[in-house]
Amino acid sequence: MQSMDDASPTKWHLAHTTWFFETFILRTQSDYREFDSEFNFLFNSYYNSIGRQYPRSRRGLISRPGMQQVKDYRDHVDRELSKRLECDEFATEAAELLQVGINHEQQHQELMLTDAKHMLSCNPTWPTYRDDPFDSAATPSDANRWIEVPAGMYTIGHGGDGFAYDNESPRHSAHLHATSIATTLVTNGEYLEFIEDGGYKRPEFWLSMGWATAEQNDWNAPLYWHQRDGRWHQFTLAGLVPVEAAWPVTHVSYFEADAFARWAGKRLPTEFQWEAACQIIAKSSDTSLEQEPFADVLMQQNKCIHPTRSPDGLMGAAWQWTSSSYAGYPGYCPPAGAVGEYNGKFMCNQYVLRGGSVATSSNHIRDTYRNFFPPEARWQFTTIRLADD
Repeated sequence: MQSMDDASPTKWHLAHTTWFFETFILRTQSDYREFDSEFNFLFNSYYNSIGRQYPRSRRGLISRPGMQQVKDYRDHVDRELSKRLECDEFATEAAELLQVGINHEQQHQELMLTDAKHMLSCNPTWPTYRDDPFDSAATPSDANRWIEVPAGMYTIGHGGDGFAYDNESPRHSAHLHATSIATTLVTNGEYLEFIEDGGYKRPEFWLSMGWATAEQNDWNAPLYWHQRDGRWHQFTLAGLVPVEAAWPVTHVSYFEADAFARWAGKRLPTEFQWEAACQIIAKSSDTSLEQEPFADVLMQQNKCIHPTRSPDGLMGAAWQWTSSSYAGYPGYCPPAGAVGEYNGKFMCNQYVLRGGSVATSSNHIRDTYRNFFPPEARWQFTTIRLADD
C-alpha cells in the first residue's frame, strides 16, 4: 500500500535497495546477468543518468512483481555479491560503493517504519504495527538547562576514517556567534500550551509560506494527534494512545517548529551551532552521545519505536529541525557519475535536520550526519530543540 506521494510500499523499498547494489556494483561486471531488465525502470528512484523512473506517486500500483519475486531478486543479488567478494580485487574495487549501499539500505529501513506508520494511520480502526510497550517512563524536562556555545571558530564536517556521506564534507571552519542550545527537546505538554494559546491561529508566529500551508491543510496540531473523549490522543506504531505531556513532541514540520520557537521567544539552532554543541558535550562529559535507544535496540528489547524522553546528549529520540537551508559546504563537489545524484541534486528548498530518531539504526547516526526534508514534511519522527542568543 502507498498512503501518499512521499511514502513508498514496503515491497518497493526492498526492491529498490537491492536495485542499488545491482545497478552501481554488479552491472559494471561484464559477466553479470541481471535478474529482470524491467526492474531498472520500476525500482530506479530518481537517478536520471541511469534512465527513466516509474512515477513515485504510483508505486503503490506496482502489483507485479509480487513479494516472493522481490525476495528472489534480493537473494539473487546477495548471492552474486557474496560470490564475487571472494575475489580480493573485486572486494577492494567495490568496498566504497558497498558501504554506501549498506547505509542506503539503513535509510530505507527507517523509511519503511515511518511509511508503514503513515499508512496504518489512514485506517480509522487505528491498527498497530507491533503491540509493544513503550520505553521507561519519561521524567519532566528541565527547561532551564542550556549548553553554552561560545563565539569563535569551529571545525564543521566529517573527519576521520569512518563512513560518511558526501554532503558531510569537506571539513571546514565556521565562525559562530555565541548561542545557547536547550539540553532537552520540546515536550508534548509544552507544545500543547502553544496550541491552547492559539498558536495555529496567530499568524504573527508563522512564516508566510508556513501560514499558507497550515491554512491549506487545516493543521491544528502535530500529525497523528486526534481529539477523542475530550482529550488529545496520538497515533503510534503501537496504536492510538493518550498524549503524554512529558514525551518529546514529534511529527511536526519545519514551519510548526519555527512558529513554536517564535511563540516561546526563542529560535531554532543552525546546523553549525548544533554540531558545535555536540563537540562541546563530547569534550566536557563522559556521556556517550549514542546511548539512547534507536530502532535496532528498541526492537531487540521488544519496545515500541516511539520517543518517550529526551536523550542525554543531542542525539536520538527524533530528528531535530535546524534553521539551516540544505546546501553544499564550501568546496563541496558531488561524486562523479550517477552516484553523485544521491545527495547533491536535492540542495534546494530543503532544511537540515540533525540527531537521528528512534527509527534510525544505532550504527547509522553521527554528529555530522545531515538529514534534509522540505519544510512541510511531517511524517518522519521530527521534533524541536530550541536555541537562544
